[in-house]
Amino acid sequence: MLHKVKGSALVALGASVALVLTGCSGAPSATVSSSGPVTMTFWHNSTTGDGLKYWQDTVAAFEKDNPNVTINIQAIQNEDMDGKLQTALNSGDGPTIFMARGGGKLADVVSADKVMDITSQISPDVKSAYGSAIFSAFTIDGKIYGMPTSVLPGGIYYSKDLFKQAGITTPPTTFDELNADVTKLKAAGVTPIALGGKDAWPAAHWYYFFALRDCSKDVMNAAAAKKDFSDGCWTKAGEDLKAFSSTEPFNTGFLTTSAQQGAGSSAGMLANHKAAMELMGAWDPGVIADLTSDKKALPDLGWFPFPATTGGAGDPSAMMGGSDGFACLKTAPAACVQFLNFIASKTNQEGYATAFKTLPASQQAQSVVSDPALKDVLSSYNKASYVMLWLDTMYGQNVGNALNGGVVNMLAGKGSPADIVTAVKTAAAKG
Repeated sequence: MLHKVKGSALVALGASVALVLTGCSGAPSATVSSSGPVTMTFWHNSTTGDGLKYWQDTVAAFEKDNPNVTINIQAIQNEDMDGKLQTALNSGDGPTIFMARGGGKLADVVSADKVMDITSQISPDVKSAYGSAIFSAFTIDGKIYGMPTSVLPGGIYYSKDLFKQAGITTPPTTFDELNADVTKLKAAGVTPIALGGKDAWPAAHWYYFFALRDCSKDVMNAAAAKKDFSDGCWTKAGEDLKAFSSTEPFNTGFLTTSAQQGAGSSAGMLANHKAAMELMGAWDPGVIADLTSDKKALPDLGWFPFPATTGGAGDPSAMMGGSDGFACLKTAPAACVQFLNFIASKTNQEGYATAFKTLPASQQAQSVVSDPALKDVLSSYNKASYVMLWLDTMYGQNVGNALNGGVVNMLAGKGSPADIVTAVKTAAAKG
């Protein structure tokens, strides 16, 4: 997930983005010392709009500074990325530069000895601009294996116009209030919540956030370290989601609706006022903008944190999310890390945030964030008592896939809250 832009990223300022990138004013030197020809492959998940153009322009700028370097770009649909990457790495034909989602997923790649340790190769300027905390998701056993590009905390995006139409004056802060708002939206003839269940992870997000509210920080960290899911809060999270789903807050046919592909996706429904809300990460404003009729940012888009639940052990201010980034193949040339430092410069991070309408990883670049919804995300993020990684990222691909599948099965009436926990325990036991 992106986690996901998903479409990742975490999209309509193409001309201005190109200008920033080609000038590269203020960026550190991107010149590679090697005099011989170097060819690298680069996989990212931005298949349309300004995100696609951003990477084309960024690569062109790097190649201009380094005539001996050629970077062959391959844009892959987000939902296909993890599977294709795993296959390519296992076959020994992995890309030189590839997406790194951090957590257990990255740990699996490290364990397979397929990714480069870049700890000592990150430029001092980048380390200073980023701060140490942002690298935690890409740190395995004290070593850094990826360069963050974005901060992607999750929450609920909503249409202020549709809320007003339903007589809702302020966003909900508790689930009792959210349930009341769902009722008001239905009475006004508005689909309350868009959900792209076809892609599994958007449906699982609802379970993740219930777990964030129901489980303590220590319990969630223990699950990450020891794959221990014995605490009753994991079942309670499923029970809370099942109870909420039984009120029918989601769009008709949500199990066959995609998340980000086309006007009929869950993001497209919010973009075109066909639904009032969507639970998603900080890449969503960019995805939504690419799906509006005029390809511009949704003017009435708002955001609020996932509401507090009753009787949960989690801190109500805690957030969940992650940080998309990129890594180098273990056998990559020196030009690969140079490219990672290049994309992490203040100038290119500002261009990234503008193109993707998201939150940049570099603290120095956050001043370019102008979208009101994203400003609210950033404010809550900076005030959060703690931030957990997306659970499918934290627990690794095998456990994550089992978790996502278990949630979808329950929502489809083919499983129970207890079955979700059983599926996760079984996957964890297999290693």
